[in-house]
Amino acid sequence: MSLKSFVRELKEMKEGMGNTSKRGEGRAGHSRVASQTVWPNAWHRPNQYQEEIEQTGRWAHLPSELLLDIVQRVEDSEVAWPERRNVVACAAVCRSWRCATKEAIKTLQQCARFTFPVSLKQPAPRDHPIQCFLRRDRASSTFRLYLGLSPSLHGENDKLLMAARKVRRATGSDFVISLASDDFSRNSNTYVGKLRSNFLGTKFTIFDSQPPSDAVVPPTSRITRNRINSKQVSPRLPAGNYEIATISYELNMLRTRGPRRMLCTMHHVPLSSLQTNGTAPTPIEMVHAKNLLEEQFTNMNLSQGKGTTTVHGPDANNNGEPLVLKNKAPRWHEQLQCWCLNFRGRVTVASVKNFQLVAAPGAADLPTQVPPAELEKVILQFGKIGKDIFTMDYRYPLSAFQAFAICLTSFDTKPACE
Repeated sequence: MSLKSFVRELKEMKEGMGNTSKRGEGRAGHSRVASQTVWPNAWHRPNQYQEEIEQTGRWAHLPSELLLDIVQRVEDSEVAWPERRNVVACAAVCRSWRCATKEAIKTLQQCARFTFPVSLKQPAPRDHPIQCFLRRDRASSTFRLYLGLSPSLHGENDKLLMAARKVRRATGSDFVISLASDDFSRNSNTYVGKLRSNFLGTKFTIFDSQPPSDAVVPPTSRITRNRINSKQVSPRLPAGNYEIATISYELNMLRTRGPRRMLCTMHHVPLSSLQTNGTAPTPIEMVHAKNLLEEQFTNMNLSQGKGTTTVHGPDANNNGEPLVLKNKAPRWHEQLQCWCLNFRGRVTVASVKNFQLVAAPGAADLPTQVPPAELEKVILQFGKIGKDIFTMDYRYPLSAFQAFAICLTSFDTKPACE
């Protein structure tokens, strides 16, 4: 049996299992539509009945060495979307195939390939940036992030990474970020985080739906610990929002000439990650809200029994000074009478939203030494190429989720910064 026919049979098996459990999936069944719409449904945890069916299938008892070799061959042959759906099909066969697929697939930093949704929260490769583009829908205040250099002719092969919807509040705005472009509920498994602004649009906070991979931090929630009982809270409630970064824009009350100036503080990405042997937090799996709730209540009960509460944050883990990103200074072009930056052909339309971010040097009294070449590299650039179409290129140590949230700050009203 050839490899292509083998993969085709696996896809047919996956579609058959999806049809048998479609009645119990509800809205999650929409995730099995075209790849440019949402992520594949393989990442939702199957129920117990489906697990029993999977484990008794004819493909569930292959030798581990043979199974790993098959998955590795599929992984090496399908390097881009939509062909990488075949790798997803391997992970959807049964539990043993899922474990083999996770073992064969490397992190985004190592292979520069998106497969699982957790890749959106893993840092990009060091050697080259990940190139994406963003579409804005003014009517619905929706922003969609796609993988690729630019939009395709018909949009059929455009791989949707994330989507965000702007929600106006009395004191600011919220951008709810989801894996699906039609489901922005915080109770859904597609919810990955949000961006919140203040009233003036000068300060933004990025919240993640799960704690950073190297720390356990308390969620930002209005519900106090003393009022929560694990038996009284519905498992469908979101587990909390974990603050991971803040973005601040410099006030420009005098309306002086010049582009926007911003500073991004990544609380859980240390400045030392830019060193040659430095590392950035790399999650290995997406944690759903229900599992986080159970873990939170377990830790809460333990801490209440002992009378103390231990919080492991970035300072407790000795991560050192956090990474701070700043605008790369543009130059004034006398002939064009505008501020200019070298976007290397990725930005073609002048806009106040265009920017490039580089790492700010650390404090002189701290031991962190970052090579000067690393401080000159553009970590994130964002710019306009057409009506409601923008490009977003990011690199290590940022993740797609962090970069997307930073770029969304450009779309909020900033009366005190223009």
